[in-house]
Amino acid sequence: MPFYAFLRTVLLLCLLLPSCIALAQVSETEIRTIFPKLTRIGDPLETPSVIPVYQLDQLLGYVFETNDLTNLPGFSGERINLLIGLDATGKIVRIKVLNHHEPIFMHGLGEQPMIEFIRQYEGLTVDKRVIVDSRHSGQDQDGSGTVYIDGVTKATVSVLVMNDTVLSAALQVARAYLEGFERPPTVTVREDVFQPYSWQQLESSGLLRHWTVSEDQLQQGFSLPLEDYQDPELQQALAESDLPGRFYYAYLNTPVTGKNILGQQEYERLLSVLRPGEHALLVASVGEYGFLEPEFRRGTVPSRLGMSQNGLPVDIRDLDFFDNTQPQLPADAPAFEELRVFRIKAQSGFDPSQPMRLNLDLNLPRNHLIRDQAQFEDSYQLPAELFDITVTEEVEPMPLWQRLWLDRWVQITGLVLTLLVVTAAFIWQHRLSAHSRLFHQIRWGVMLFTLGFIGIYAQGQLSVVNIYTLLLQLVKGFDIKVFLLDPVLFVLWTYVFITLFLWGRGVFCGWLCPFGVLQEIAAKAGSLLKLKQVKIPPALHRTLQKLKYLLLLVLVGSAFWSVSLAERLAELEPFKTAITLTFIRSWPFVVYALLLLVTGMFIHKFFCRYLCPLGAGLAVLGRFSLFRWLHRRAECGSPCQLCKVRCGIDSINRDGSVDYDECIQCMECIVILNNDDQCAIELSQSKQRAKAARKPDGIPVQQI
Repeated sequence: MPFYAFLRTVLLLCLLLPSCIALAQVSETEIRTIFPKLTRIGDPLETPSVIPVYQLDQLLGYVFETNDLTNLPGFSGERINLLIGLDATGKIVRIKVLNHHEPIFMHGLGEQPMIEFIRQYEGLTVDKRVIVDSRHSGQDQDGSGTVYIDGVTKATVSVLVMNDTVLSAALQVARAYLEGFERPPTVTVREDVFQPYSWQQLESSGLLRHWTVSEDQLQQGFSLPLEDYQDPELQQALAESDLPGRFYYAYLNTPVTGKNILGQQEYERLLSVLRPGEHALLVASVGEYGFLEPEFRRGTVPSRLGMSQNGLPVDIRDLDFFDNTQPQLPADAPAFEELRVFRIKAQSGFDPSQPMRLNLDLNLPRNHLIRDQAQFEDSYQLPAELFDITVTEEVEPMPLWQRLWLDRWVQITGLVLTLLVVTAAFIWQHRLSAHSRLFHQIRWGVMLFTLGFIGIYAQGQLSVVNIYTLLLQLVKGFDIKVFLLDPVLFVLWTYVFITLFLWGRGVFCGWLCPFGVLQEIAAKAGSLLKLKQVKIPPALHRTLQKLKYLLLLVLVGSAFWSVSLAERLAELEPFKTAITLTFIRSWPFVVYALLLLVTGMFIHKFFCRYLCPLGAGLAVLGRFSLFRWLHRRAECGSPCQLCKVRCGIDSINRDGSVDYDECIQCMECIVILNNDDQCAIELSQSKQRAKAARKPDGIPVQQI
């Protein structure tokens, strides 16, 4: 038909439309609501992206958006963007929702349950193990660092995605910028490796590095003669022939270096000063021209001296270890002009078992306007026997979709068994329909199980919103993990998609749609109450049937314009009100859903026939189904009209053929055909055979 060709063309064009979803922008006001005591906001930091906030010079914490750190899709296929404040101790201060498209919170439960859920994280430190489980809610109940928080009924996927988003993003920030949250080291110092060494023995064994920068090397690094630079320290060193520069450095965490250089007592003091995972590096120099710039202040990062490893800079900061004490070095150690111990933080990723590189960055002034720079470097690696090197791979947590599949095995099992029963009913539909009573028991059993177990308990109500998600994913880049987040919907959609090309839309619409079952129950109630059924005139009926296709076009097209608008328009479907929220919702939605059901008591499956956009979408694909298994007799339509009269959804044409675009495969027509006591043709032929059996031989019937 031209209409269906037009429909398919428009749907294809919808896929080509751009989708623009603007993310929320963080304002200074929002940051102040998280840290009200802040006096200034620092410059944004990268890797990971955060905004530091301060009270005067004291760091209060960091503010960051989860979209900058995680890529976990929500139930709608879009990420849930949260603004998180993390204080300097690793405690979550506050979380605000910046942007989300979770249907259950936008147009179902409302956003208040979402806000109440994320408030449970406030006050938790990121080293806690958080489990969403309402049965054991409460902080650190078992003393093991595990915290149980309440979930949100009917929003399981959304809250689990938020949980993973919060913890993943906050832990990344803590590990990058805060002390005490680093990953466990894979390299540990061997405490049993020690023997007494002199300074010269440490140097000759490679435990202590001696680095000399000659005057010729210095000169090669600069374009002018060294005497031409206006650097008082350098000129004094040249005048006293105190060049070349001599530097010594050593890693102090190992007993064989730390004890021999510092002595037992000072080595133990050093270990007590260092935090877990931190490293210490001793650097010393002989001569006036050393590794510290004249303006160097204790406890700060030197600008002249640097360190790197694997091509990446390693931050070193003066530990001010010899503040009020005189270092007791080995007797054969040189007399040092400069001697400092530097701290390497755990977050730096420094590995003492790997080669390290010490850098000397010199910046010499030609005059008060122009300066020349040069860098000199030396490489050093400690012997491997000083460390226990454990090759470990960080265990990635089980993906959220896998956890959901394991947690919902009961729902999945019940759904799969139901689908097997439905499949068997369709494969052997003619055998089964020959037993009218058994067929109706099986069909009503499946439908009631669909309503109670699949729909209300397992939340397996398909919706046109799922079509939005699929189409938007195809435009943006398909990711199957988005659909795996809800195993019940994934299994059901997979089954429906396959059966669309076998038997058409009726497998879902007539057997597996929870709201469709409610309409069947409403129609049954109308029949028991003997309510007069409203018969829609054929011409009007055909016109109204096209309405659901028009609604489908509007809804799908709106999704590519605005997801939020499309989700609001999707309230045309009463599924969320009646099935997902079981009528626990604001009164306009409840009245609308009940009105449709009451209408269905007078007009069989009114919503399915004329308004359901999901049914329209399934019907479009169902046109390509392979089989037309609803058996017809030659007499169907002419002269017999029994099946057409009894077809509640009015999908049998006057010529006896079945309109598979509208048929919900209730199979009532083949029950009639396959039961001799119901089929009008069989009943008529049986009467004729009975009359023929009673007629005496050779006497015409009219003479009897």
